[in-house]
Amino acid sequence: MGARWAEVYLGSMKLSVSSPCALSALLVLAALPGTDGPSDWPAWRGPGGTGVSSESGWSSKGADEPLWEASVGLGYSSPSIAQGRLYTRGFHEAQGVDVTVCLDVETGKEIWRHATPAKLWNNMHGGGTLTTPVVAGDTVYVLSRMGPVMALATKDGTPRWTRDLPADFGIELGPFGLSSSPLVLGSNVLVNVGKCLLLDKDTGETVWETKDYGVCYSTPAPFTWKDKPCLAVFNGSGLAILEAKSGKQLALHEWTSGYNVNAATPIVLEDLVFISTGYNQKGGALLQFTGDALEPVWESRKMNNNMNGCVLVDEHLYGFDDAVLRCLGLDGEERWAERGLGKGTVIAAAGRLIVLSEDGELLIAPASEDGFAPAYRTKVLAEGPCWTTPVLADGRIYVRNAQGRLVCRDHRATK
Repeated sequence: MGARWAEVYLGSMKLSVSSPCALSALLVLAALPGTDGPSDWPAWRGPGGTGVSSESGWSSKGADEPLWEASVGLGYSSPSIAQGRLYTRGFHEAQGVDVTVCLDVETGKEIWRHATPAKLWNNMHGGGTLTTPVVAGDTVYVLSRMGPVMALATKDGTPRWTRDLPADFGIELGPFGLSSSPLVLGSNVLVNVGKCLLLDKDTGETVWETKDYGVCYSTPAPFTWKDKPCLAVFNGSGLAILEAKSGKQLALHEWTSGYNVNAATPIVLEDLVFISTGYNQKGGALLQFTGDALEPVWESRKMNNNMNGCVLVDEHLYGFDDAVLRCLGLDGEERWAERGLGKGTVIAAAGRLIVLSEDGELLIAPASEDGFAPAYRTKVLAEGPCWTTPVLADGRIYVRNAQGRLVCRDHRATK
């Protein structure tokens, strides 16, 4: 399949655009502070929601010792980094609370914490928190697996507003609780909780809500199609394309499995959308959005994303097919497979893959269709499981295990 889009570079990251609107958005992003130089990672899957960072000023080889370590509580929440602070979540069993914690990125010292009632909820896993905070300006938005969605002041964690989703919208928590992460869209914040809910980010008031698409685990992916802002939403029913302005459904492709766990964030490239389901149930598929339908381009059983999705680098998908790290081309064909890393996680930056294995090994390798050849690998966490994606921000790599051990590794380039 030949390329059908223009290529644009932000730093060292190659992106693909298909319209003047999309190109303008990328040029605006390129002008934002942190695109070159110190880079933030303020949300699930980073500043673009793709798991791919434009940050280039970092070294594959890290320092021998970590910069700092902290204990943030039981769970799988990823860290979000903005303006010198780190935000994440963890469960504290002795107190029976989920805690949103704010740490100083230089020292790992706690600045503030905000707690809400919770339970262990160790259904087929160790239990603990699931969602990742998102930072926008002076506010951090948090979705609790127990139902509340909250806006907290970044300065001290003071609540600005809270919505009780089960009470206000009849949301059911499902077998694991709510596990998708909030998404800031302009003046609003989106939460995918079976229904998609768009809330005013300053007041929490409802802008729109959709029908219930079934149990959900995946964070939506925003994209633009023919100058129209859209959302790719992966829920229990399958992949829905929504109009971002109104929440109107434009298309739905049914995609269900025996376990009914569609957890990976969709990957959108022009009018193509990649989805994947884990646990060896369905595998992945590339779908073409026509404006009112989603038509299959190909399906493959060689990419079963359990909890964390793929990253797209130079027209190749890199991700964990259950316990195998694989590379697929956009033609659906396998390029290579690497075993021995367990159910790991992967992000990308500057043409490199940053991989965290299930048992706590950090590996950095060129993102190449020719094979997986790590230039750096070291044990960074003493125990697993490590199912939380690593994060790169300002030359520091953050890794976490399910027990809540958070480690900051120094990968800043030597001057």
